[in-house]
Amino acid sequence: MTRRRLALALIAMIAVFGVFVVRLVDIQLVRAEELNAQSLNKRAIAVTTYAARGDIVDRDGTVLAGSVMRFDITVSPKTIPATFTRGSGEDKVTVSIAQAAAEIAEITGQTQDEVFEVFTEDPESDFEYVAQKVSTEQMRAVRDLGIPAIYFEQRPARIYPDGSVAGNLVGFVGTEGPQNGFEFTENECLASTNGSSTYERGADGIRLPGSTVTEQEPIDGGTITTTIDHDLQWTVQQMIAEQALALGAQSATASVTEVKTGQLLALADYPSVDPNNVAGSSPNNMGSLAFSTPYEPGSTFKPMTAAMLLDQGVADPSTEVTVPYRWVSPEGSAIRDAVFHPELQLTLAGVIQQSSNVGISQLAVRLPSKMRYDYFRAFGVGESTEVGFQGESAGLLSSTWDDQTKYNVSFGQGVSVTGAQMASIYQTLGNGGVRLPLTLVTGCTHADGSITDASPTEGRQVVSKAAADTVVEMMETVVTGGGLASQLQIPGYRVAAKSGTAEIASDGRYTDDRIVSVAGLAPAEDPQYAVIVTFVKPRTILTSAAAAPTFKKIMTQVLKTYRVAPSSTPSPDLPTTW
Repeated sequence: MTRRRLALALIAMIAVFGVFVVRLVDIQLVRAEELNAQSLNKRAIAVTTYAARGDIVDRDGTVLAGSVMRFDITVSPKTIPATFTRGSGEDKVTVSIAQAAAEIAEITGQTQDEVFEVFTEDPESDFEYVAQKVSTEQMRAVRDLGIPAIYFEQRPARIYPDGSVAGNLVGFVGTEGPQNGFEFTENECLASTNGSSTYERGADGIRLPGSTVTEQEPIDGGTITTTIDHDLQWTVQQMIAEQALALGAQSATASVTEVKTGQLLALADYPSVDPNNVAGSSPNNMGSLAFSTPYEPGSTFKPMTAAMLLDQGVADPSTEVTVPYRWVSPEGSAIRDAVFHPELQLTLAGVIQQSSNVGISQLAVRLPSKMRYDYFRAFGVGESTEVGFQGESAGLLSSTWDDQTKYNVSFGQGVSVTGAQMASIYQTLGNGGVRLPLTLVTGCTHADGSITDASPTEGRQVVSKAAADTVVEMMETVVTGGGLASQLQIPGYRVAAKSGTAEIASDGRYTDDRIVSVAGLAPAEDPQYAVIVTFVKPRTILTSAAAAPTFKKIMTQVLKTYRVAPSSTPSPDLPTTW
């Protein structure tokens, strides 16, 4: 009997052992790959490691657009317990997930119901967002609550520290990526590459120490360095906004260009977008008016026409011309000056000083139309600037001119330019006739430290140095003796300027609306900076006198900011009449 029991027990043991062996073989060999995959899927968590988008900085490294670290708070509803304990000893308390939801909501600004719904809506889910893009302080406060199954993921967010300062140039990043300005055009440099990793967690949902495996390292975006001076940009924006509001103007632009480099130190538009509050801006103001919106410039074109005449040797500052208020050309084209006057005897310098449409028209046709067209193109009229800004217009310059247009283009009618093109024209005149590529971005510093230069810097001689310098001297007569002299003079400095009042055309006819401008250079004996100020459709003052005070304020600020030495020689005494 005892032997029989032993035999049965032995058989039973062998049978049990056999079952275990078969099961072990099934698990370890037959279904090993399938079970390993299932197990990994349950415990291995894939994580995106976000890289930061690159910064946009001004010429001195001040951040115009940057990235700040934010955090997504996530939860695993399937592993979060209905209750959990917090503390130890006498301080040990039991906390329900409803209480936990209320605690999180108080930190994130949500309601308890919103958070609790995330916890409970899908109890089989392993991943749900509780809150996204919370601050570091908020993340730490939630982390300190010690709630099981709560996790945190880093996610960079875009910030614009000074709001609308250079917002017209910087642009912004929307929900669908880069939308405007440098954010869009320089995205190849700024864009980051996210990384990826996985970690394992136990049945309680807690990350297993040492289990993280990095599959791809994140790569931050590069840094774009602009030519913009942050402080000057802010000042110029404030100045044109203040005057635009006083004038009741529809819009305004202003530029400050470093003559010897072609770099734009400030380029302001009014109105302008605030990248931190894009919804608060009109769609028409998302970019830069100075690049996108061409206009007929009016008399600020006359110095360029004069430079052509001087360059070809068909006129000089003392060239004489008889100027009636209204003049009819040999072809029957009628030209008139802006303000009625008796017949004047002006030199070319006087034509610039008095801003005579009639005088410049009579002299301009000393050059063939084709030659003047070629000069215009050499100055950059009719083509986009080297900046290549988003939405940039090339303006309008026809290659064929009728009998009226061949006179009108000499004083800025029948042709349209952008504010950026005008900045380039005056840079050329101030730089001894050498046109340099207009520049807003100097380069990209990549995450690995390498630097890519953004644009060429080689110049082109458009007119002779003698012609350009002489035009600047003639522009000085506007400041020393023109109608706006008292509003343009800056004590201690020689300033060269030209005013412009252009009629706005609509439906093929010129209207009573105006675009008023002042463009100029200082110090005139060796120009360092070009400033151009333009107001569109002012309501209270309809002449260039509306732009003169702002031009003076901006140029004064520029000379002060860059510590330009006062002029040591007097302005030349050019004859303006004969």
